[in-house]
Amino acid sequence: MTKTIFIATAEPFSGKSIIALGLVNMLLNKAQKVGYFKPIINDDPREKKDAHIDTVLTHFNLPIAYDATYAYTRAEAMSLVEAGSQGEIIDRIIYKFKQLEDSYDFTVVEGSDFVGEGTAFEFDTNISIAKNLGTPVVIVISGAGKTTAQIVNAVLTVLRSFETREVQVLAAIANKVQPAQIEDVQALLRAQLPSDVILAVIPEDKKLLNPTMREIYENLGGKLLFGEDLLDNQVDNFVTGAMQVPNFLNYLRDNVLIVTPGDRGDIIICALQANVSASYPRVAGIVLSADTEPDEPVLRLIKGLQTVVPIIAVKTGTFLTSTMLGNIQSRITPDNPKKIQLAISTFERYVDVRALEEKMINFQSAGITPHMFQYRLLQWAKRQRRHIVLPEGNDDRILKAAAHLLNQEIVELTILGNPSEITASFKRLGLTMPTAYLHIVDPAHSEHYDDYVQTFYELRKTKNVNLDMARDLLRDVSYFGSMMVYKGHADGMVSGAVHTTQHTIRPALQFIKTKPGVSIVSSVFFMCLPDRVAVFGDCAVNPNPTAEQLAEIAVSSAESSQRFGIEPRIAMLSYSSGTSGEGADVEKVRRATQLVKQLRPDLKVEGPIQYDAAVDPIVGKQKLPESEVAGQASVLIFPDLNTGNNTYKAVQRETGALAIGPVLQGLNKPVNDLSRGCTVEDVFNTVIITAIQSQKE
Repeated sequence: MTKTIFIATAEPFSGKSIIALGLVNMLLNKAQKVGYFKPIINDDPREKKDAHIDTVLTHFNLPIAYDATYAYTRAEAMSLVEAGSQGEIIDRIIYKFKQLEDSYDFTVVEGSDFVGEGTAFEFDTNISIAKNLGTPVVIVISGAGKTTAQIVNAVLTVLRSFETREVQVLAAIANKVQPAQIEDVQALLRAQLPSDVILAVIPEDKKLLNPTMREIYENLGGKLLFGEDLLDNQVDNFVTGAMQVPNFLNYLRDNVLIVTPGDRGDIIICALQANVSASYPRVAGIVLSADTEPDEPVLRLIKGLQTVVPIIAVKTGTFLTSTMLGNIQSRITPDNPKKIQLAISTFERYVDVRALEEKMINFQSAGITPHMFQYRLLQWAKRQRRHIVLPEGNDDRILKAAAHLLNQEIVELTILGNPSEITASFKRLGLTMPTAYLHIVDPAHSEHYDDYVQTFYELRKTKNVNLDMARDLLRDVSYFGSMMVYKGHADGMVSGAVHTTQHTIRPALQFIKTKPGVSIVSSVFFMCLPDRVAVFGDCAVNPNPTAEQLAEIAVSSAESSQRFGIEPRIAMLSYSSGTSGEGADVEKVRRATQLVKQLRPDLKVEGPIQYDAAVDPIVGKQKLPESEVAGQASVLIFPDLNTGNNTYKAVQRETGALAIGPVLQGLNKPVNDLSRGCTVEDVFNTVIITAIQSQKE
């Protein structure tokens, strides 16, 4: 078993940050604590943080002090090399690494960047570090600007260099390879690499290589005139605006950056108009060259526009500015979650993750951490792509979450609302939406509208619903979305960002109805606490359940727990533990506990029990020493909505726990409710939960 993996390259800008992000993400599914270490960093952290370290620590929220993630700056290491103290470099790297390794289940080590002075000694130093740390290696080679033969030779040369020093190479990755070269590179390398070395060939992806407007602003300097809130716009093309407007418009491409002198008000205004026009591609930004800015009337006009792209004025001329733009090397930074997620998705798509896992680790960490839980949810959701309907297409949070889900190819989505307005909102938010698994539907103009109306009428005519009422109700997005699920045109629905819980659930109760043998719809929250995931129920639906209902909620919650990979140990909560208390409320919980044991004798259940005795091993042993649930409960059932709702919110606020839910349980098909205060992450997680609920067992 190895506890460490080393990412190595032999050149600058190889794209090893993709591999680093992918590895850390993968390992967080297997280990409770993952460390990250980069022996030599480029810059003094008092002046500038290392982009790779900062991105990994921030994105994955790794609890590692920045000072613990490196041993030397490049300048410090070079001083020691010049003094002939290479041995001291290795000694300190080993010392710093061991300090980190002892605190973590697994550690990812990233080699140096080959940027700046002193690159001549770096390759040998990286081999030496890997050798001294006793860690296997993943090598990464860039295919940018290389022939097929050059790519193959580079991979084999680096591989032999490590093997000569008896450093085991687990995987060889050729990155940034032109699509036309992919097959040849794969065939030639597979024929020459040892059979036990995993091979991955990753094609060049402009979305990963191209810079954002923020990177352009930081590299060019200059003065930001407008659009500070859109500096995360990605630049995929750039064009020089030095021609007349009609001709200029022909050169616009998606996410284009326009370079033009500041006195070309016609080009500037034309570009801004094109950006808001449905007939032209999106403009990423404008760079005004030649130390000129627009005249005051043009500036006043721009200030009055609702949507303004980033506009940067620089002192350099148009030609030099264009040359500088071409030389910018984009880096993945913490403030660009889209690019981070794309990097992780790229790693998962092109690297044989299962084979790499088998080579790297062979242990099972106890318990399920929040990151493990979320990682598993994502993987489970991807096993069977499900179709989820989102009725609230007029909410920006829904659209942002939809983009995140579709770009990761997790689900198929139908978004309800006015197609023109939703498309305009996508553009306003700067969202790029893959269309393969996206449908935008206006209920009243849907091809299924008349069929849905007739179906609803037939289902509810005994409840005094006539056809006119059915037509009105099926224009409501909650009813239309629920009918999509009922008819099998969608596998599940997520709503509630705008609508109330009652508005979301009522249609489901009217015609989707509950599963056979289930009489009550209830809910759970998956509470992602610092070191574990607990299931809280029912904190959202039933105000004051009877003992019979409470027992049914407990059984449903245990089944939800099992469904999502958490072993259910049920605590039926009350204000007393065991036989110590009396009163109607305690008796209700005691009765419910007995009913659970009768309904499901296979489940571990304890009640009545207090919260502290349920979750704290020491208290649990004191109060209920014979219990197999006390102190280690994973499913906590609250006696009423008042207690449950307040408790989950208190835990969430005081501990910073992520609360995923409410997840509804008991319906024939999944419909889930959001809080009106939900975040984009809440929407994202709830859609994934709904997709998994709809999958075949």
